[in-house]
Amino acid sequence: MPFLLLLYVVAYLDRINVGFAALQMKTQLHFSDAVYGLGAGIFFAGYFFFQLPSNLILYRVGPRRWIAVMMIAWGIVSSSMMLVATPRGFYALRFLLGATEAGFFPGVILYMKNWFPAGVRARTSAIFLTAGPISGILGGPISGVLLGLDKLHGLAGWQWLFLMEGLPAILLGAIVFFTLADNPREARWMTSEQQHWLAETLRREDAEVEGGAKLGAFAAFGMGAAWLLAFVYFALNFGSYGISLWLPTVFHRASNFGILALGFLTAIPYLLGGVMMILNGLDSDRRNERFWHVAIPAFVAAAGLVGAAYAGSFPVLVACFALAYAGVQCMNGPFWAISSRTLAGAAAPAGIAMINSLGNLGSGLGPYMIGFVSLHTGNFRLPLLLVGAVLAVGGMVVLEVRNLARQGRASG
Repeated sequence: MPFLLLLYVVAYLDRINVGFAALQMKTQLHFSDAVYGLGAGIFFAGYFFFQLPSNLILYRVGPRRWIAVMMIAWGIVSSSMMLVATPRGFYALRFLLGATEAGFFPGVILYMKNWFPAGVRARTSAIFLTAGPISGILGGPISGVLLGLDKLHGLAGWQWLFLMEGLPAILLGAIVFFTLADNPREARWMTSEQQHWLAETLRREDAEVEGGAKLGAFAAFGMGAAWLLAFVYFALNFGSYGISLWLPTVFHRASNFGILALGFLTAIPYLLGGVMMILNGLDSDRRNERFWHVAIPAFVAAAGLVGAAYAGSFPVLVACFALAYAGVQCMNGPFWAISSRTLAGAAAPAGIAMINSLGNLGSGLGPYMIGFVSLHTGNFRLPLLLVGAVLAVGGMVVLEVRNLARQGRASG
């Protein structure tokens, strides 16, 4: 888990560091909010189109090989962002970054499904997903320092940021190839008894989900619950990336702080989000309850964004964003515990990729809508209310999935 967490920290930082780079590159390259919002969000178009084939390739060739290839590829693309000079170049490299990173997250979710029994998946998913908050905690100060290298050796600060933050993915990709075990049978640190127990436990859980029927590779596409879960994940990402990719800009416009100070201030929502995500995952496992542990945080996040929209002071704005981001992050662990429990056998790779790819359309649409609406209204009030409304609907939809699950158990 610590190694997987490190890999996702690097992946997450490479996708959100454009939010910090925008503090300089928007001015130097004369990009409007709409151009930045589209470029930030178009990452997820590449992510959407290449996710399912990438996850199916991972299922065939094994996590070790394919994760290594993906990391080296996206590290090269991420560092190449330093070459951006026009909006078209910005869009193209962000799309390519999404395409090369597409299979990593759903691949790791599938990978963890082959290692962890259902009873501990909320906490393990939450621990893995703390990569988002951790990358924000570390990324703010690090990005602030790198932006401070402006004009060093003829490069702008934002160019140093992209160059230096893309290199770790290349290095870690090589390490993955030589160290990652594809499954418990290859884990030298487990005894044969432990390997047998784990394999039998996971086999039994998959059999219970399948209900005696052998699910096909694309069975998830015919499951109503899977489509509803895709919308819940859409709402989650609409809020998560809408917040994270615009947070530095919102804070910058609402205060007189310098870039380095803003880097530390943006770490506050990420810090609270990381702590609360783990606590919510632990409580979900302890109570063996998933759905309300997704719905309540969604409603809390919506309330935080409403508060941010009407905040009368900068400290209140920071507090409301921290509450909103914590709510969004708390949804993650229990959500993936629901999703991985809903899908089993051959249906899991395509089903998890489907939920993640459709859900990540929200990751692209959220940042774009915030930029588009703020450009036409002159402020961030309406965009924040829009994001809050989407999250509130997501909370209601996950409760409908709960009703479907209960009906399924009753009919079974």
